[in-house]
Amino acid sequence: MHRRQFVSQSALGFSSIALQSMLQSEALAGDALAGGRRLPGGRRLPGGSPDFAPKAKSVIWMFMRGGVSHMESFDPKPLLTKYAGKSISETPFADVQDPERLKKVRVVVVNDANGQQRNTIYPLQVGFKKYGQSGIEISDWFPHTGSVIDDISIVRSMWTTDDNHGAQVQFHSGRHMLDPRVPTIGAWVTWGLGTLNENLPQFIAMGPRFFDRRDGHYLGPAYDSVELKVDPDNPLDYAKPEGEITAKEQRLSFDLVRRLNMLTQQQHPGDAALDARIKSYELAFRMQTAVPNVIDFAAETQATKNLYGFDQKETRPFGQQLLAARRFVEKGVRFIQIQHGDGAAGAWDQHSGLRAGHSRLAMQVDRPVAGLITDLKQRGLLDETLLVFATEFGRTPGSQGADGRDHHPHAFSVWMAGGGLKGGIAHGATDGIGFHAVEDPHYVTDIHATILKQLGLDSHRLEIPGQKRLERDFGHPIEEIIA
Repeated sequence: MHRRQFVSQSALGFSSIALQSMLQSEALAGDALAGGRRLPGGRRLPGGSPDFAPKAKSVIWMFMRGGVSHMESFDPKPLLTKYAGKSISETPFADVQDPERLKKVRVVVVNDANGQQRNTIYPLQVGFKKYGQSGIEISDWFPHTGSVIDDISIVRSMWTTDDNHGAQVQFHSGRHMLDPRVPTIGAWVTWGLGTLNENLPQFIAMGPRFFDRRDGHYLGPAYDSVELKVDPDNPLDYAKPEGEITAKEQRLSFDLVRRLNMLTQQQHPGDAALDARIKSYELAFRMQTAVPNVIDFAAETQATKNLYGFDQKETRPFGQQLLAARRFVEKGVRFIQIQHGDGAAGAWDQHSGLRAGHSRLAMQVDRPVAGLITDLKQRGLLDETLLVFATEFGRTPGSQGADGRDHHPHAFSVWMAGGGLKGGIAHGATDGIGFHAVEDPHYVTDIHATILKQLGLDSHRLEIPGQKRLERDFGHPIEEIIA
């Protein structure tokens, strides 16, 4: 039996976390063979030091799957109520549907029932209030987020080119679904900076994944996210041996694998990849203890748990994920990606029943998100932790059916906080009915470029030979929200 088969089929309990950590170690070892030299064209080698002084160390990326209505969350449009029931052509904003202004969209499924123009104006389904010293208006569905608005920068002028849920892939990677798959922002961060903690994975995912289940793509599986659950007894699948085995017996099994590897090493001296593999098995052994310890909340006070909404069934699941994210940040994990909204397209996809659906989903995330910001700030971690609250696109100003909104790629909102960004900022703007981003418009990779800059990375140096990136892939940092 081949050594790799032996390892995977033995009682050692190797899981995806061990395999991916092993692959990453091998990848970095292989890169080290280049002697630390810079690659041609100014490209950097992976896992190195920042290109310039970083403001942030880690990222907590919160993604609302399905498409949050920007008009009913962070970009109030009272004119929707004023012109409710009228067609867009009957309002002062008839030009928003000029074909020239709609050319950016690349349709994946022609004549799909969704992703269409919706012409009858649908009124706002929720009220808004001003919050904080900044006086920024926030939806009544997000009152807890409103309470920390002075720590948040809202970008109200996002746009994308996919009118269907492939936009989830596009938001993470910058590329349309009709393009080849490329690495996601989490993969690039991990590739660029490497590890801060040798006992934990550097790129973690929690919650319902969007349908592209890979992150590394041409960077390799070493840079895929490691999927975890908030369950100290079983945080990841296949992490425990199938049968009863003591720690001592498991240690003996690892030692046997190590000896087998060292026999091979004697036959191939100087093999950096093999040396990395040996070290990675040790890392896998350590992770079996380290990961459950981070997800064990026994040491947290009840006040801290309640801050995240543990005392309410609606908020507890997302709150547990965010508290776990804070604990992983404390341990040095680079990128924690948390997806919210079950279902193939995502629960935020309210083609009907928008008021009921959005109010319920907002309740699940609003209090935990505000708790995360408050907790990080109290612990002195907000300045070095960059938060992103995002979605793939917005919803149409016009109605779909009696009480829903369709997909809307021309304008939507994202907010960011911490990591050296300004607070109490509402950057960019849409037109009076929220149809187009008209002031400081930003394509999705501008969010990526902002993250990378705060982490000390030059996005233009994140490129490998044989994989030419488009200029749009690199994006532009949103300087107006950077402190």
